[in-house]
Amino acid sequence: MWQTIFEKMVSRLIQNGELRVTYPDGRTRSFGPGGALTAAIHIKDKSLFKGLCTHPDLALGEAYMDERLTIENNDIEGLIKLVLRNSYTSVLPPWVQFADRTRFALGRWIQRNTPELARSNVSHHYDLSNDFYRLFLDEDMQYSCAYFTDPAMSLEEAQIAKKNHIAQKLHIEPGMRVLDIGCGWGGMAITLARDYGARVTGVTLSREQLALARERAAEQGLSDVIDFRLIDYREINEPFDRIVSVGMLEHVGLPHYAEYFDKVSDLLSPDGIALIHTIGRSGPPMAESEWITKYIFPGGYVPSLSELAPPIEKSGLWNADLEVLRLHYAMTLRHWLQRFDDNIDKVRETHDDRFIRMWRYYLTVCFLAFEEQKQAVFQFQLTHRRDAVPITRDYLYHDHGPRRQAAE
Repeated sequence: MWQTIFEKMVSRLIQNGELRVTYPDGRTRSFGPGGALTAAIHIKDKSLFKGLCTHPDLALGEAYMDERLTIENNDIEGLIKLVLRNSYTSVLPPWVQFADRTRFALGRWIQRNTPELARSNVSHHYDLSNDFYRLFLDEDMQYSCAYFTDPAMSLEEAQIAKKNHIAQKLHIEPGMRVLDIGCGWGGMAITLARDYGARVTGVTLSREQLALARERAAEQGLSDVIDFRLIDYREINEPFDRIVSVGMLEHVGLPHYAEYFDKVSDLLSPDGIALIHTIGRSGPPMAESEWITKYIFPGGYVPSLSELAPPIEKSGLWNADLEVLRLHYAMTLRHWLQRFDDNIDKVRETHDDRFIRMWRYYLTVCFLAFEEQKQAVFQFQLTHRRDAVPITRDYLYHDHGPRRQAAE
């Protein structure tokens, strides 16, 4: 029964390109009108048909990880691109649409990121090991969207450009107190302290990140101007001249947006500036991927602009500027995947093939989300005063490098 339902579903779904399916018994069938976009899969376990019909996103990812489904030439990109370009919700079975609506409705419960759950969720992803992340990130270990002023830039150059672009938006003066919410391995905090003269407090919930961030600050002689803490941002109570948060809002969860922006408002000085950098959707809100939530980012959520505007408005902050970075993250993720593949032998020294398939699937699905779906990166520049920043963007493009040396 489930195989028949699967065939009907795929027949309706593939309206562009072609999907070739080899069944457990060796029989092959093609779906779609054909064309340049093609993919071929081999379903090796007949019990998989039920999962593909009831929870297609989760079942596809799990089956690939477990090799119950293989992809010809291991072309994950080709398969996911074919699926995404044919993602017409209206052709999915009613029970799949109902499940998606239910998961979206339950989002506030799924994303109830209390301090305890937030620590657990962060540890799940970020405490794999620092050595693992070194294999595919840039030298400064920036695990967020880079800024490609030129598509030919190296990953290192684009991440430096990202940090300087954010620093320009923050208008930092030497000696200013800066809070870095979700400081990662410390690269942004080190840049702001070393190159712009700031005194930085960086907060994280990852023990692995904390240890390396402190080590890196000490190596550069910055321990006296950077204070890295293992603490939830909600527990911070001191005032700051500037607040920066890069790639952390995705972990806050929909139920906590008001709490988050209220906290930013409370901690920011009257003439202060905050820069919030987050993945976001340029389309209507939708349920998070079941597979991503289960295996990669538990408690995570990519918000639509319509979900961020109300809590920002209610916080009393001015949205002084909103910049939308579109293909920058796709380019960043492609660099990461290439570096991951280049270092696959080193990855195998500490992780099994199932983990490798999971990680390649994750990176591929993510860069295709930015290339094929309505996903982008938002940079919110928030202030208490309308005149806290210049009234045009000219100041951002006159100088992309550090403007000041560190304060004595």
